[in-house]
Amino acid sequence: MIGKKAGVAFAIIFLVGLFPVYQLFSPHFSKTEEPEPSVASEPALKSIESSIEPGETLFSIFQKHGLNIDELFAMKQAAASVYRLRQVHPGQSYRFVVDDRNCVSAFTYQINDNTELKIQRQEDGFSAQKCETPYESRALTISGQIEETLVGALGASKEDLSLAISLSDILAWDIDFNVDLRKGDSFKVIAEGLYLNGEFKKYGKILAIEMINDGRTHKAYLFDQNGRSDYFDPDGKSLRKAFLKAPLSFRRISSSFSHSRRHPILRIHRPHHGIDYAAPTGTPVSATADGRVTFSGYKGQYGKLVILSHRNGMQTYYGHLSRIAPGVGAGKTVQQGDLMGYVGMTGLATGPHLHYEMRQNGRPINPARFKMEAGPAVAKASMPEFRQLAAAVDQVFARSVFYSAVAAKDSRSDAGDLAFMLSSQ
Repeated sequence: MIGKKAGVAFAIIFLVGLFPVYQLFSPHFSKTEEPEPSVASEPALKSIESSIEPGETLFSIFQKHGLNIDELFAMKQAAASVYRLRQVHPGQSYRFVVDDRNCVSAFTYQINDNTELKIQRQEDGFSAQKCETPYESRALTISGQIEETLVGALGASKEDLSLAISLSDILAWDIDFNVDLRKGDSFKVIAEGLYLNGEFKKYGKILAIEMINDGRTHKAYLFDQNGRSDYFDPDGKSLRKAFLKAPLSFRRISSSFSHSRRHPILRIHRPHHGIDYAAPTGTPVSATADGRVTFSGYKGQYGKLVILSHRNGMQTYYGHLSRIAPGVGAGKTVQQGDLMGYVGMTGLATGPHLHYEMRQNGRPINPARFKMEAGPAVAKASMPEFRQLAAAVDQVFARSVFYSAVAAKDSRSDAGDLAFMLSSQ
């Protein structure tokens, strides 16, 4: 069983206080909840909390709890321009605050993970507004070791899959998570954990990554400059590059094959031109860089083929597709990561696979050896601040306590400050 370890990493970074992202390590950031009207001081008020059951409507919920139906219509009218109260969905939570006559004083409905509807009684009726879910933010440290896949190393839950995909997105320019991972590779992640009423709900931003892949260490630090956050390596160079390392997106594949523990990519071949990825028919294929479609159709041995033209005379080929994605026709402008089509075996192919080529000024080049052009680095004026941040994060990587896979789940509901642990070492 693959070990996943998680804990909390507030210390060290607490001392930095350099930019908005890391303010979540501060006690002042830990709550985004706005003060609610004081209802606890009224002894006659009580709370009714539950979740929408299949087939339930607010009308039936009012009946179930013996609430005044006339107030439901008044609440619907107040919320009409904010959110339609007929759109309540099974599994979503709600909360009423009512008085001793079962008259509604306040109502809260969880629209989605990030938004809730709040309806309050006023002197002249009800008022309604959408609010951000008041999550408590905690900094979590998660680590794991690869046995087969990154998803397997993190866990099977929806939240863990989301974290795996986010991690792969950040390092996608340097690591092909479909084929580059090796048994024994390891990773450490500092991520924002979002809690509601003390219960872990989901992961937020990834703040930093340290990953060892095939003996090579990759690091990523989230840093804000000029109001924009991005990921950089220890030298302040952007992790974003003009070309992704692979046309088979780990994000798309993991989402499509999330029911399977075993990764769908079977093997990789490197013929005289390009790279062949053996994968199940229907595996999604993504553009490795921004560009323009110059060919989309059937072309001899390539079968169904998409050719993209990029800057500096670069071209990329995506061959043997089972089908081309809708709208991907000659002249269309595409962005890095856009869906081009699906793996197949059209043309001269003995089995389902993607044939991927890179060419420059018409000459084939080896994608594995192509030096990728990086995005903007950390500005010279911001480097002292960035180095201070990187040093603080490295201290967390080196000195934080990590937990076993079983303890990790428990630690999500009991995440404390690690300062005392770090100060004792």
